[in-house]
Amino acid sequence: MWLWCTIVSFLFLGMRYHSSMNNPIVFVAVDKEDASSVSDRFPDAVIHEGVPEGEQLVSACKGAEVVSGFVYTKFTADVLNQLPDLKLLCTRSVGFNHIDLEACAKNGVTVCNVPDYGSHVIAEHVFALLLSTIRHIPEGDARVESGMFDYHGLRGITLRNKTIGIIGTGKIGRKVAQIAHGFGMKILAVDRCRAPEMEDLLGVNYTEMDDLIANSDIITLHIPSLEETYHMIDKKAIKTMKDGVILINTARGELIDSDAILEALQSGKMKYALLDVLEHERNFEENKDLIAEPNAVTTPHIAFYAEESMNNMYDDCFTSIDQFLKGDQPEHVVKVDKIVCDMKGVK
Repeated sequence: MWLWCTIVSFLFLGMRYHSSMNNPIVFVAVDKEDASSVSDRFPDAVIHEGVPEGEQLVSACKGAEVVSGFVYTKFTADVLNQLPDLKLLCTRSVGFNHIDLEACAKNGVTVCNVPDYGSHVIAEHVFALLLSTIRHIPEGDARVESGMFDYHGLRGITLRNKTIGIIGTGKIGRKVAQIAHGFGMKILAVDRCRAPEMEDLLGVNYTEMDDLIANSDIITLHIPSLEETYHMIDKKAIKTMKDGVILINTARGELIDSDAILEALQSGKMKYALLDVLEHERNFEENKDLIAEPNAVTTPHIAFYAEESMNNMYDDCFTSIDQFLKGDQPEHVVKVDKIVCDMKGVK
């Protein structure tokens, strides 16, 4: 009996691997620097460096049993319905709002993500944006390169004793709080769910949204883009902020009303907007006025983009694929958490 079970298991695994050979593994939105990592791990994988959309995405993934994409590859119901061979969809990202989970469930597609490829990397970028701006690093560098070694006009401000408001205390928000604590900052936080260890160890003061907005010198966003968070930073919210407030967004561009931010910067109500994400990232023209504003500092969605985090991103994805091909349940299957979140004043 034991021998028979072993033979059956061997044949089953062989069928899974054989099936994958007949139905290639497809990776889309792969940077040139990462293509060799993919081909080393999966020599028969089909690799696409671009970001296909719609019918192009269908064409790229046609016949594949396993597909790995990124945040810009939108697997809508229409796309998924045209991929009958698809069994595993592995996104190399924490977020998965670019994937229609309901359509995946209906079509029997397992969805995996990368729960934490490097939350500290994004938190570090928050402070890279903040420190380089308030201490005038780019201007100082440009001045010295021009032959002018003079500090006048480059007076900065410190972080010590400033109040930072963290909207969203998931993995990234907690790392931001740790760094802020190290700088001696006062920390306000808003989240539907409290993290008690942050209160005990870092002195984080959980409060209501209105209080955080009104009393923070610096506000940083770390929440997903949802219907209820769309344009949460709008004219009404900005009006109640401190004069000279600094806003940081490394989360999702849709959280802010771009026109309202531009108006606040031009009026001086907002000192700086430090943005790694934009509301219209796929339509650059719609962002041009905000980008051109001198006190809007923008980077092209690079907060996550470090060597270590990219390696982790691919390694976790590779592991999910390996587990699936062996007939195991992948460790990082996307599941909607069932938790009770009832913080007062937070929708």
